[in-house]
Formats: sequence, structure tokens, C-alpha cells
Amino acid sequence: MSGLTSGLTSGVTSGVTSGVTSGVTSGFEPRTLGRTGLAVGPLGISASYGVGARGVERAVEAGLTYLYWGSMRRAAFGEGLRRVARHRDRLTLVLQSYSRVGPLMTWSIERALGRIRYDRADVLLLGYWNAPVPARILDTARALRDRGLVRFLAISSHNRPLAATFARSGDFDIVHVRYNAAHPGAERDLFPHLPASGRPGMVAFTATSWGQLLNPRFTPPGERTPTAADCYRFVLSHPSIDLCVTGPATDAHVEEAIAAQAMGPLSPDEVAWMGRVGRAVSRRAWVGRAGPSANT
Repeated sequence: MSGLTSGLTSGVTSGVTSGVTSGVTSGFEPRTLGRTGLAVGPLGISASYGVGARGVERAVEAGLTYLYWGSMRRAAFGEGLRRVARHRDRLTLVLQSYSRVGPLMTWSIERALGRIRYDRADVLLLGYWNAPVPARILDTARALRDRGLVRFLAISSHNRPLAATFARSGDFDIVHVRYNAAHPGAERDLFPHLPASGRPGMVAFTATSWGQLLNPRFTPPGERTPTAADCYRFVLSHPSIDLCVTGPATDAHVEEAIAAQAMGPLSPDEVAWMGRVGRAVSRRAWVGRAGPSANT
């Protein structure tokens, strides 16, 4: 459990509010990423959405040190990584591979490190696994770790019960999972099933539900529409989440993430409000379909 959540009062209502104390006003503190021992800021940033080199520098200055050069390795983000290399000892560099072919994974990681002139990554993230990972892929990932090109192995999944299996397997040091107010099912299918000790780091993605939580058309009457900062705070208010990855497209988005970090956890009333909005978003998103997603 992180330094933040370990000091929060227990015994509130179940779910996310179990880690939230009313009246908390202090910001989110750095925490340890599960059993990796890595010291990380509470928020990370992804390369996929377009933020440039200056945004990367600003994020690192403010303590957003989990740098995810992942789904789309944009050149501007890569330039940012080169600029912040002087802070390498406090950065957590994440490289993702979607490869289902071992040699292609190796080529991808070697090429990425060469582009940014880093000698290693801290995390190799095996991307979008909604089925068991074949032995050949795990063997390749472990070989990269044995060569010193990566330090820790991570996996991302939209299949929450399977993510719980990954978390308990011992094969992965970090698990990335979808969690937000519109998709809170991890509170039922994943978080209660994490190992009691030595658990992997838990990282949440899609905090805004791909922007749906920010859409006033989806907000119930009489409710305030959340901001991205509200969404990040909702995710980080759950004691099972160590870190929330953000997807800034602009420097202004980076500033909003920094502001969320300074605001700290939501109050129980705010958590309840986010839950109401999230349920409305989930219903609206599935209008005309046969029923809610299995991953709701």
C-alpha cells in the first residue's frame, strides 16, 4: 500500500470510498509501485496523444515521472525523453510492445532505446493481453530483462478476472488495467483478489473513459460535469491503485494533471458524485446495444 493510502482512515463505505477520508486537502504524495520498489509520482504521462517535449519536461519537473512511450512512440515525446535524461535516476521509463512474435518484440525494444539514447528501460509493458500470455512471449520478455535492457515486466489487460490472475501469477511486476468512474468493475473483479503481500504495482488507464466522463451531454441533470483532474483524483483515491496514467495532448493538459496531483483525494461526497456521473455515462454509452459491457 502506498504512503498516501496507508495513512487514510478506514471504515468508510465499501469500494473506492474505503480509501478516502472526508476533509482531505493535501496533495497526492509519491508512492512505491508495488513490489518493484520503484518510487513514482502518482500520475504518469503517455506519448500517444501528442504532448511535446516541453510538456514532458514540465511533467518531470512536477513529479510526474512515470513516462510511458507506448502505443504510439511519437517523436516529440522521444525528444522530451532525451531532454530529461539528466534526471534518469528518478524517471521510470516504460516501453510497450504489442508484439505477438518474440523477435519483433526484441527488435522493437532495442530500436526504441536507440532512438532515445537510453541504455535500458525500467518497465517492459506487454500490451493488450486479454488471453493468457504464451510461453514464447514470456521467455522473450525475460531474456530482455536478463540482458539488462529492461528491469521489470508489466502487462495490460481489459479482462479484469484475467488481470487478477496475472497479478497473482508472479510473472509480472506491474499490471495495467482500465479503471474509471464509468468502468468501476475492477472494484469487484480485481482489487479484492490481489495478493495480500508482495503484490504487483497497479496502474490505471483511461481515467476519463476516453473523454466520455468529460462530455456534458452524458452528465445527469443537476450534476456537475467532471474535469480530467476530477477523473484522475477519483482513480487515485482508490487504495488499490498506485498510479494513474494520463494522456495529455497539450501542455495545458499537463498542467491539469499537475493540478490534480496537488488537490489530493476526493471526499466521500465527491466519490459518490463521480459514481452517479459514471453510471450515467455507462448507460448512455450502451444505448441501443444489447446490454452493458462485460468490462463495465
